Amino acid sequence: MAVTQRYGDGHRILVSGGAGFVPSHTVDALLARGCEVVAIDNFITGSRDNVAHLADEPRFTLIEADLADGLPPLPGRFDAILHMASPASPTDFAKLPLEILKVGSIGTMALLDRAVDDAARFLMASTSEAYGDPLVHPQPESYWGNVNPNGIRSVYDESKRFSEAATMAYHRFHGLDTAIVRIFNTYGPRMRPDDGRAIPAFINQALRDLPLTVHGSGAQTRSITYVDDLVRGILLLLDSTETGPINCGTEHELSMLELAELIIRLTDSESKIEMVERPSDDPEKRRPDLTLAREKLGYEPRVGPEEGLRKTIEFFAK
Repeated sequence: MAVTQRYGDGHRILVSGGAGFVPSHTVDALLARGCEVVAIDNFITGSRDNVAHLADEPRFTLIEADLADGLPPLPGRFDAILHMASPASPTDFAKLPLEILKVGSIGTMALLDRAVDDAARFLMASTSEAYGDPLVHPQPESYWGNVNPNGIRSVYDESKRFSEAATMAYHRFHGLDTAIVRIFNTYGPRMRPDDGRAIPAFINQALRDLPLTVHGSGAQTRSITYVDDLVRGILLLLDSTETGPINCGTEHELSMLELAELIIRLTDSESKIEMVERPSDDPEKRRPDLTLAREKLGYEPRVGPEEGLRKTIEFFAK
């Protein structure tokens, strides 16, 4: 199914967390279409560097604000609101638990209220973490998940699950035009080098010829998605009339050991692999069932692991 572009010239879009890794790439894609974009970020994990190239772009506005305090006054109407704000890495779960819970609850409700006021399409960026440590593989959207509600990861898992519930409640109660995307493990330029995720950690270690620290046995898997593929999927969902949730990612499933070995090869590193203790609640497997994304959006990932990792390595090497 082909999706017709719905947002472009003349449309005004609000992006929460707009200076973050994935949101900043989404901002770029929206601006490339001719949209006017307003980004909100409190810079807890986002970076002004990610949007510094837009300093002279008249259609871009960056506002420093914390959605945990509610939505600041924003004049004018928005045609669409993309809620993408949240710390999202394993190190954030321990360091920023309350911030994660607040942006997923207070922040979500504030943006939903604004979407109702503006009659805007509301797109919620959810996560594969909604499936927890899945007992079904690959994970279809119909799977309700296997989430530990009080583990170390629960602040992120449950804040996103609450956000999904709130989004659907506004859709049913207010008739709000909504969409939910479940994002699988994404990588690429503008990732934080110290955010605790495997790819930036492995790349930084490999570039310095340090041991690559692989958790546990390294048999646990992730399906890694290059950021350009993810952003294209998000905009396909935005343009569509689908409510979701819809998975967005790739089927490039790699074990953490395979990923480490691949990064050593691509960096031509002298690094060895070192096994370290595995974090609690670390999911065993992750791979999206992309049937809905293909059928409803015409989505197909294009960037393979080697191509995407080479681009990411080049970014970190700089």
